Amino acid sequence: MSIFKSLSREQKEAVGLLQIGTFLEYFDLMLYVHMAVVLNEIFFPKTDPHTASLIAAFAFCSTFVLRPFGALLFGYIGDRIGRKTTVIITTMMMSTSCIIMANLPTYAQIGIAAAWIVTICRIAQGVSSMGEIMAAKVYMTEITKPPVQYPAVSFIGVAGSVGSVAALGIATLVTTVGFNWRIAFWIGAGIALVGSIARTRLRETPEFVEQINTFRMKRKNNENKKINTEALLDENCKINDSRINKATMGAFSLINYGWPICFYLVYMYFNPILKNKFGYTSEDIIFHNFLLSLIQLARVIVISLLSYRIHPLKVLRFFGIVFFSFAVFFPYLLNSVTEWYHIFALQTIISIFTIGSVPADAILIKHFPVLRRVMLAGVLFSFAGAIAYIITSFGLVYLTEFFGHYGLLVITLPVALSYLWAVNHYAVLEGVPVLKISSMFCYSHEKTLAVNQTESQKIKNKE
Repeated sequence: MSIFKSLSREQKEAVGLLQIGTFLEYFDLMLYVHMAVVLNEIFFPKTDPHTASLIAAFAFCSTFVLRPFGALLFGYIGDRIGRKTTVIITTMMMSTSCIIMANLPTYAQIGIAAAWIVTICRIAQGVSSMGEIMAAKVYMTEITKPPVQYPAVSFIGVAGSVGSVAALGIATLVTTVGFNWRIAFWIGAGIALVGSIARTRLRETPEFVEQINTFRMKRKNNENKKINTEALLDENCKINDSRINKATMGAFSLINYGWPICFYLVYMYFNPILKNKFGYTSEDIIFHNFLLSLIQLARVIVISLLSYRIHPLKVLRFFGIVFFSFAVFFPYLLNSVTEWYHIFALQTIISIFTIGSVPADAILIKHFPVLRRVMLAGVLFSFAGAIAYIITSFGLVYLTEFFGHYGLLVITLPVALSYLWAVNHYAVLEGVPVLKISSMFCYSHEKTLAVNQTESQKIKNKE
């Protein structure tokens, strides 16, 4: 693409390798998520509809609840050993879990053990995907500069969306033409293994190498003083951490609450409605979701490309305003549906105006210190996702029982409002003025860069 022509050959190779790896990770991760309507019946016991809803929520959340552990583990590896090591290990983990699931006996064969093993594999996939996505975004942030940095980092998200589309495509083949689902997991395992080997060609980012070399020089200079190296590194990182306030960390978390909720609404919430009200089969739902994934893929590609010309925070603000406006009327519209395509239209609107961090990931990440970047960003991102998925998947089971579709407002409105506040917080940090929606397309990268340089000089003068 012409927007990437300013990148060096090594940078372009890194973009390709990271995108391929993220595609593989999300293909494997989403393969089970999108085939859950089929695979839950294979690996879990059959129960009444209410219990089945809770089991489905449990199977869905198991992928995400231990992501904070993955953020801590791979954050440590990424910040102490390197970003390259992290993305290689995570891809290998994903490959191993796919091999296990491809050979796992069903519930009918080994009983409840099947449910436990598949849940453990899903947890392992969630943990590895957490290290993968954040390490890849940090890596790309550190080897590129604005404005090409914005689409370069955003295309990591595009690769994840392509992986999700591919997973839904395989799921469609499984349910429509009888393609063996176990072969799908074998394919996922094989390409993940190839991806991990290919990533050995990556080099560490100059920003990380510079910081870690500075630390090593300090350690060498203080060896005679018998200063503990871990304490020295922690002290160095705490100094950097002082530049981050709690509001910034909170804003980062609040921005990342949006995507999990939108994802659940688009791909999970409507499934019982389509089944019970419109007679959809599991095969129909998977194909239905496949079409939605194509729409969402087109959306993320468009906004990633737009971020080269339009400031990413202005893009987030626009989507936040539209999503909030739509969420207010969403339960009423949902109560008025009479045909399946009404549901599809509502899902399409949510898909297009999903609130999340893309295409502003690079801006959010760079406000964390280099030697704490993978750890802090990963932990905050994973906690936000875990909490959002749990509240949404389990909470809506009970909220909709008592309040019907209006129970959605209890979750969507606070999330949308907090999202807008968080985006505005980062806009202030970046020197991006709060503009009306009509003036969104009048952005100048040069103006914002000049503001940032002025702010940076003020900080240096204070120091």
